[in-house]
Amino acid sequence: LINITSCPSGPIFRLSFLMPVLCFLLPIVILVQAASFSFTKEPKSQDALHGRSAMLRCEVNDPQGVIYSWKHNGEKVTDSERRFLEGGNLKFTAIDRTLDSGNFQCFASKNSTGEEYHTGETSFNIKWLESGMVSLKSPESEAEIQSSSQVVLQCNIDGHPRPTNRWHKDGALLSEKSYKINNKDRTLTLPNASPDDNGVYYCCVKNAAGHACSNDNFTLNIIDKSFPQPVVKPDDLVVMRNEEALFHCQFTAEPLPTVEWYHENEPVANKSRYYTLIQFVNGSLLITQVKQRNTGLYKCVAQGPCGPPVSLEASLRIAEIEEMMPKQSRVFTADSLERVTCRAPHGHPEPEVWWEYAGQRVPAEGRVRQDGLDLIFWPTRGEDSGTYTCFAQNKAGQRKQELTVTVATKPEWIQKPADSQLEEGRAGYLHCHTRATPEPEVTWYRNMQPISDVRFKLFSNGTLCINNVEVYDGHLYSCESKTEAGKLNAQARVYVLERLKFTPTPQAYQCLELNKEGHLQCSAKGRQTPTIRWLRTDGSDIPAWVEQKGGTLHFSTVTWADAGNYTCLASNSQQGEIRAVVQLTVAVYVAFKLKPENMTVYQGHTTVLHCQATGDPLPFIQWKKKDKFLEADKSRFQKMPNGSLVVHDVSTEDTGSYTCIAGNSCNIAHTSTELYVVEKPVQHSLADDEKTPYKMIQTIGLSVGAAVAYIIIVLGLMFYCKQRRNAKRVHKGQDGDEQELECLNGDVQQNGHTTAEIQEEVALTNMAASGINKRHSSHDKLHFPRNNLHTITTLGKGEFGEVLLAKAKATEDEEETVVLVKSLQARDEQMQLDFRRECDMFAKLSHANLARLMGICREVEPHYMIMEYTDMVTSAHCIIYVCVSICLSVSVRLSFYLSVCLSICLQRSRRRWRSPTWQPAGSTNATAVTTSSTSPETTCTPSPPWVQQ
Repeated sequence: LINITSCPSGPIFRLSFLMPVLCFLLPIVILVQAASFSFTKEPKSQDALHGRSAMLRCEVNDPQGVIYSWKHNGEKVTDSERRFLEGGNLKFTAIDRTLDSGNFQCFASKNSTGEEYHTGETSFNIKWLESGMVSLKSPESEAEIQSSSQVVLQCNIDGHPRPTNRWHKDGALLSEKSYKINNKDRTLTLPNASPDDNGVYYCCVKNAAGHACSNDNFTLNIIDKSFPQPVVKPDDLVVMRNEEALFHCQFTAEPLPTVEWYHENEPVANKSRYYTLIQFVNGSLLITQVKQRNTGLYKCVAQGPCGPPVSLEASLRIAEIEEMMPKQSRVFTADSLERVTCRAPHGHPEPEVWWEYAGQRVPAEGRVRQDGLDLIFWPTRGEDSGTYTCFAQNKAGQRKQELTVTVATKPEWIQKPADSQLEEGRAGYLHCHTRATPEPEVTWYRNMQPISDVRFKLFSNGTLCINNVEVYDGHLYSCESKTEAGKLNAQARVYVLERLKFTPTPQAYQCLELNKEGHLQCSAKGRQTPTIRWLRTDGSDIPAWVEQKGGTLHFSTVTWADAGNYTCLASNSQQGEIRAVVQLTVAVYVAFKLKPENMTVYQGHTTVLHCQATGDPLPFIQWKKKDKFLEADKSRFQKMPNGSLVVHDVSTEDTGSYTCIAGNSCNIAHTSTELYVVEKPVQHSLADDEKTPYKMIQTIGLSVGAAVAYIIIVLGLMFYCKQRRNAKRVHKGQDGDEQELECLNGDVQQNGHTTAEIQEEVALTNMAASGINKRHSSHDKLHFPRNNLHTITTLGKGEFGEVLLAKAKATEDEEETVVLVKSLQARDEQMQLDFRRECDMFAKLSHANLARLMGICREVEPHYMIMEYTDMVTSAHCIIYVCVSICLSVSVRLSFYLSVCLSICLQRSRRRWRSPTWQPAGSTNATAVTTSSTSPETTCTPSPPWVQQ
């Protein structure tokens, strides 16, 4: 401005015109430039739940140096546990609908500039719900409630926003249709109350703050003298078995109500035949000699002239109590807190439990006290050791459990282990004696490892005994004595005083080989290095060619004279001397003169395993198979005097390794061999593969040849029989005495047929019957139960009917096998006859390349022929099957006819060579001839014995 005023007059005139405007805007610009911060977050009005947390936020863009404060309804807010500042925010841990109602305002100030700004006012919309009681609004008191009067109940539960309420009676929701409910005033009106309305009434309300029910309910009890009212209520009873139980139950009403008792919802009058029940006039019920079946729930039900029945319940139980656990023991440390719980036994009624010590109940207060079922020691002391008893008692009896308490003390030394020198070979002792309560447990260690050697024995007082001390027992030993209260440790080192001894002791009996170099060894040690020398036991001098050096007696060449007893003498100046006697034997070592060789023999043959040995003394020979010695001369094994082994009647079980062992008093030698036993081979002219075609051709040739032979024989016999019959007819025409010829030839006419023709028919019939009987007997053997046959599928249709694939088993023990089943479904007699013949044919066949007949089912139709089933069939099998089937079929039929013809010829031959003796034609016997059709010989005398033969 100064600069401007010094300008020429022109500019001054123009600025004087703008001065009012500048004066108005300048304070505003100065204020804007001076405001160094502003609010970025301001508190807003919000909903809150009474008792829940909430927060009012207040933040500025430049918080450095800013101080926040809050005002509530114009009063400054001070921090408390429920409401405090957190930065610029005001945090509420629990909103209070009374203390936090009103307006809140946030203030922010800077001391450096003196600036202070504040936000607009904000408040909480606090939602709350407060429980209350159900009270009687009308009439003023319960005493004024009369039957048929109006009763109004008030629900004193309030909240914000206004809650909705519901009324309940005895737990059941009351509907607005049946009851007069005012939700605005939260009242329930009973316009005409009666005893039927009696019950417990309560209300429940709900709003945005939650759900609540009345904390004190109203019980409506309108007395109607006609309704039964209980005077004496029955109590639950617990009695001993076989005692009596008495339930008291009494009601009042005008007129008096009827009272009836129920047991488990059944009238007790129906159970009076099972046990004694007495119901008194006043309603009481007496049960004598209570049993288990009498226990349960009893109901006393009273019924007045009007109103519902009134029921009172009571239970009856038999007193009982379980056994308690056996004794237990506990070990406590001194000056500690210990608690022992007594496990009360189950019982009815609930047993009373208490602790006793020395015959007195443990008090409820003090250093040793009883707290419920627990026995508490605080702190423990040595005098607390002893026996405590937990008792449990009810009407059924008393049970108890003993507890032995030991207060442990820390071990104290009586004798600590000390370094010791123990003599080798003798017993040594290390002591570790302590005392404590209870008796301390002592453990010994060798080189910090637990001792497990059986030579070490620990005594109850802690002493460690080492039996037969060894040199290697010289180590560091430590003992530990401990109880629950603590432990002690100590160490001691053992030094072993080594005895004078041989290392090792020379063997008492030793043997050297003749004419060979030999040695006798002797070594010893002790606390001082001993001197070792050899002596002859008999006192004689050792020969000069035998050298002694460092305990070794060296024989350059062993002779027979070197045999005898030798003594090894070891000595030193501290421990004296020790001796060891050795008996030396000179011998020729065992050597095998003949060793057994590996053998392969046929089964059933006899073999010899040779083994001979030499030596001096003469060696003894034994045989061993695998790991078992053979008992010679007691079985098929025989040992020869020279040592060889003879095995008679060898079998495959004899195959294996055999060892020949030869030994004498000086040494043992052995040698082994292998014996192989094989089956004796069967000589074959051709290999099996080359033989199969020839067998096939042979089978076909034999079958065809047999069939042709049968056909020729049968045709010849038929031709011969026909010629004979024709010749007989010509002969009958020439002879006048026809009757005699007929008798002689057996051709007597019977019913238009000659006797010979009848005899032929009889023979055919008999033969057929015989064949049928034989066939039936064979079929019976091949009978197969149809129940054991299970069809799998149908393969197709054959000559006689369907061909099936099935599973079958002949007996219950056998496994099922797949079989081929041919069914007979044709009604034609010829087909049935062919079916039977085919069964007979396959029953007679037995060949490796032919399917065999397994059985026949004939119980019901259709009949089944069960054949062996094969998946793979070669052309050779088919050829054999066809050829054999044709040949056997023809053979069966021709053999049948041949047998019939032979039978007829035999009968005719017999009649021809009968005796010529004849009865007169007019006799009785002659008459019988003309009338009989079964026995033509009745008219002739019997044949002589030579003819019959």
